[in-house]
Amino acid sequence: MRLSDWLKPGIKVKRWILLALVGILVIAFALNEMITYRWYNVFYKCFFAFLNITGIFILYISVTEGIKSIIALINKGYLKFSLDSRKIENLMYEKRLLIKGPKIVVLGGGTGLSTMLRGLKYYTSNVTAIVTVGDDGGGSGALREDLGILPPGDIRNCILALADTEPLMEELLQYRFKDGRLKGQNFGNLFLAAMDGISDNFEDAVQKMSSVLAVTGKVLPVTLEDMVLKARLKNGNIIIGESLIPEEALKQKSPIDKLFIEPKEAKALKEAVEAIKEADAIILGPGSLYTSVIPNLLIKDISNALQKTNAIKIYISNIMTQPGETDKFTVSDHISAIYKHGGYGIVDYVVANIGDIDDELKQKYHLDGSNLVTIDKEMLNKLNVEVVEGNLVKVKNNLIRHDADNLAAILIETIMDKKLFYDRKKIVEYFYLSERLKQNNNKE
Repeated sequence: MRLSDWLKPGIKVKRWILLALVGILVIAFALNEMITYRWYNVFYKCFFAFLNITGIFILYISVTEGIKSIIALINKGYLKFSLDSRKIENLMYEKRLLIKGPKIVVLGGGTGLSTMLRGLKYYTSNVTAIVTVGDDGGGSGALREDLGILPPGDIRNCILALADTEPLMEELLQYRFKDGRLKGQNFGNLFLAAMDGISDNFEDAVQKMSSVLAVTGKVLPVTLEDMVLKARLKNGNIIIGESLIPEEALKQKSPIDKLFIEPKEAKALKEAVEAIKEADAIILGPGSLYTSVIPNLLIKDISNALQKTNAIKIYISNIMTQPGETDKFTVSDHISAIYKHGGYGIVDYVVANIGDIDDELKQKYHLDGSNLVTIDKEMLNKLNVEVVEGNLVKVKNNLIRHDADNLAAILIETIMDKKLFYDRKKIVEYFYLSERLKQNNNKE
């Protein structure tokens, strides 16, 4: 609005400005009289105190009513007023609306899991990430050996994916030292290791770090026991250690036959089992089939809970096969491996990619021993698994990754159509998610 517009009648702002000035003058007059003429008796002092109170009341009324008038002008479009939309979105949806979202539990590990979580957190704050703790390679493996803690890497990535942090803070927690005795170590891993040092146990450390970083949802280790992943290859040889399994399978030219863990009777975190029981949807993956997804299913408490839950169970198929793990695997081969380790029927739907990939990039992956995972619908029907197709491809730094936004939207639509639509108690969540999907589509 121009200055001349403010002078027009009916704006309902000028009157409150004038009233505010009157209030200020009354307060100023009363204070001046009280300070200047101290010999006034008690009745005069009470009178001028009354004037002060009156002036403050007038000022209060004029300010509150003036604000209301300005808000009315904004609502009517006479005043152009904008705030950072992302901050408003975080404040409103995370604190008030996201709590209405479905209860989703995701099981897995690796970068694929954290990528998906970044997309899901815009639809619901009721996300629980149950993360494998079998990693024994890289910086996580070194900390596990040196400090006797569970591997922090995958858990750190999931915490950051669900956190509401400034970009600088995320960059700091993802920083990897390049020189000295800490070379190769990640600062976020060290932060979690330090938190473990001042906590009762690793679960407590994860919760404290989540609290510090204002995490939406929960991140839980699948177990607090020192879990070691082992694999029996088709040739009968036993490989010990997650990081060695795909490497040795390639080296010995023998595919993985069966996975198992030590200790065999490792107990799942009680909170993780409860989350599965109460969930609307369980999501397996995305991530390496044998070293990220299946290790969680080897804990009996988890696989038993998956058999009993009323939630729909969705597996996210990898886009490309992984050398040493899933060579020449189709989508149904992935499901069969999950059934073999976790029990038949623990997958209802599989989300698979039908997006295009550049021929040159496809050839690059082929030379590395990796190919597109084929969707074999006939075999999937025999396994009683329904296929949900979508364009899941995102190319980053010449690497094929899952598109977090597209994947999240497909998952939410599947949960809406296959679960919430048939549950009268979830009708509010259904309409909320419909609105949220529309808003995100409009942004695109």
